[in-house]
Amino acid sequence: MIVCKSISKVYGSGDNQTVALDNVSFVIKEGEFVAIMGPSGSGKSTLMHILGALDNPTSGSYYLDGHDVSILSEDELSVIRKEKIGFVFQAFNLLPRATVLRNVMLPLIYGEVPKDQRKKIAEEALRAVQLTEDRWDHYSNEISGGQMQRVAIARALVNDPSLILADEPTGNLDTKTGDFVLDTFRRLNREKGHTIVLITHEDEVAAFADRTIVIRDGHLVEDRQNRKEEVKKVIQ
Repeated sequence: MIVCKSISKVYGSGDNQTVALDNVSFVIKEGEFVAIMGPSGSGKSTLMHILGALDNPTSGSYYLDGHDVSILSEDELSVIRKEKIGFVFQAFNLLPRATVLRNVMLPLIYGEVPKDQRKKIAEEALRAVQLTEDRWDHYSNEISGGQMQRVAIARALVNDPSLILADEPTGNLDTKTGDFVLDTFRRLNREKGHTIVLITHEDEVAAFADRTIVIRDGHLVEDRQNRKEEVKKVIQ
C-alpha cells in the first residue's frame, strides 16, 4: 500500500539548509498496523506530512495504492487526502458546538454524500469505535477526552480510507484512556482490516502496533517486528 523510496526532505538552502529526512525507504503492506517512532526533531512529523499528502519530499518517491503521490499537483493531493486517508490528531479537531453525530457526518457533507446515507454511515462508524448511542446527540465539548478521540476516529472512518494516519492520538489522554483508544485502533485493524500508521515518541504506545519504524535525526535507524507477547501484555 505504501512505498517510500529514498525519501529526503530539505528545508532552506545554502548555510541555512536543514535536512529533515535523509534517504528514507520502507514499505507498508495493506492491513498492517505500523508505528513510526522517534523523539522530537527526529523527522517523524515531516514524514507524517508526506505520508498524509500534506507535503512533498525534496527527492525520492512516495507511492500510495500505486499512485506516485510525490509528483501530484495540489488539487490532486487534495483528492488523495479526501478519498484515501483518514486523519486522527492529538487535538481531536472536533467542532465544539456540533453534536457527536454531526461531527462524524461532516466529511460526508463535504463529500456531497446523499443526505439519506450520511446518518447511516456515521452511525456505523460510531458503533465501530464502541461509542454508546446515548452520547451521539451530545455536543463534542460535553464528552470526555477519550470519547472525543473515538469520535475523531469514527470521523476518519466514514470515507472508507485506504490508510488511517494517527498523529500522537493519545498525547492529550491519561494512560488508561489512551490504552483504550489504542486498543480501538488494534480492533479496527484486526476486525475491519484497516491499515493504520501511528506516529508516536513513546515506546509504550508503539508497542500496540505489530511493527515499529524508528526515525532519528532524519534517518531510518530501525525497522522491527514487535514481539507478540509484548503486544498482548500491553493491551490486557
